[in-house]
Amino acid sequence: MDELEQGRAAYARRSWKEAHESLTRADEAGALGAPDLELLAVSAYMLGRDDEAWALLERAHHAYLDAGETLPAVRCAFHIGLNLSLRGETGPGGGWLGRAQRLLDRERRECAEHGYMLLPVALRQEAAGDWEAATATAARMAAIGERFADDDLFALGAFTQGRFMVVHRRMADGLRLLDEAMVAATSQAGLPIVTGIVYCGVVLTCVETYDVRRAQEWTEVLTRWCEQQQDLVAFTGRCLVHRAEIMQLRGDWGDALAEAQRASERLVAGLNRPATAQAFYRQGELHRLRGDFDAADEAFRAAVRHGLEPQPGLALLRLQQGRADTAAAAIGRVLGETVDRPGRAGLLAAAVEIRLGRDERADARAACVELQELADEYGSEFLAAAAAHARGAVLLAEGELADALVALRRAARGWQELEAPYEGARTRALIALACRALGDGDSATQELEAARDTFAELGAAPDVARVDALLAGGVPGALGLTSRELEVLRLVAKGSSNREIAGALVISEHTVARHVQNIFAKLGVSSRTAAGAFAHEHHLA
Repeated sequence: MDELEQGRAAYARRSWKEAHESLTRADEAGALGAPDLELLAVSAYMLGRDDEAWALLERAHHAYLDAGETLPAVRCAFHIGLNLSLRGETGPGGGWLGRAQRLLDRERRECAEHGYMLLPVALRQEAAGDWEAATATAARMAAIGERFADDDLFALGAFTQGRFMVVHRRMADGLRLLDEAMVAATSQAGLPIVTGIVYCGVVLTCVETYDVRRAQEWTEVLTRWCEQQQDLVAFTGRCLVHRAEIMQLRGDWGDALAEAQRASERLVAGLNRPATAQAFYRQGELHRLRGDFDAADEAFRAAVRHGLEPQPGLALLRLQQGRADTAAAAIGRVLGETVDRPGRAGLLAAAVEIRLGRDERADARAACVELQELADEYGSEFLAAAAAHARGAVLLAEGELADALVALRRAARGWQELEAPYEGARTRALIALACRALGDGDSATQELEAARDTFAELGAAPDVARVDALLAGGVPGALGLTSRELEVLRLVAKGSSNREIAGALVISEHTVARHVQNIFAKLGVSSRTAAGAFAHEHHLA
């Protein structure tokens, strides 16, 4: 078998490295024709060699024109322009799309290429805020794809239409179209680049709209598709980020961290800055949850360097470090800047936690109400559980213990159904505080022990330490503090100085200082600010 035939056979098997090497040698021996240049371009792209891929596709474009084959030349120009535009090169991308349209305008008969050229139109309409026109244009794409039995065009059209509908709150119909697009994208006759774009786009949309079950199902499909292709580099970085998110939710933190690190390595090499930033953010979150605060800080800094606002993870890290004021300022600022509703949904649960940490109950309640509205709007099981947890935490802080337990039990059921062990354990810890405040110490201990077992299994060191303090006994809810130490802690949380505390309790400043040092040791903190934040977080202030 000669190099050309070997390259074609390797391409058909999706063996990208072998296909690239064989087709390259065939090209060096004698310039490839346009169809084989397309195969070589796709092979280069799937190996992560984007610039080489577009140069080869440009050669194919000109070869088709030289042969008088306009429509294949249009498709080459379309793919070059689309991908350049998607990676931010709007000038060259627009130029290639303009060339494709000019060539297509010479064609008098309707063809599938007319459908492809509707995609940039739909994207421009959506960017201008005319989402109804954009959705209608995408629907026309899908219809043309169906008419001409072009699975790639149908998949792109259905995906684009479905994404627009989901983003603009027509959830059920939009999600149905996304599922249909994924089925079409699996066609073996389809262009692998289109398959990857649709796969990653659908999973990203599910993640952004908190459809955790659908995101998990399609991530597994995407993972299998990637694993079936030898030497695949394209799409695997973002795929690993999605996998890391799902693994984190399911409690596989070690594997999730490894996937996020692999993703950042691949994405940095591929110069995909937005996806690289997401990979670093995921690493930061996992380090934060495990208690490696220095590593979390560095990962969040790396996310910033790649263009991502690392919130709410960074604000929660600051809260854990005892810097409640810094955390509150950060979450307040980013909420003020964020107008898109999916983006706000990702911030509100953290805002509730941070505001309760500063005893800002009214603001926490307002964030809780908005989170519930978004959960209802999106029909998301994940957001529903998060909203119930937030409501339970607010009611607990307000002393509405029976209502708090109702909300927290609802959240616990939601986390169990989603198989989210960490979130479930956090909810159980709050249930324990409510039970203890109601005088049911036995139930509180059982809930705390169950939560601790989960935290320990996950490697959530900060949460293990907090639960251990709660299990230590002492004044109920006081984390092992004596009655006098609890009084001192409450005054510290209010911002009182040692002199002011001494006057309020009629004891010496020296005695106050000794109590403060004992409190620091028992709580595992090193500053008055951290002790105050801890008191607010555990509803002791």
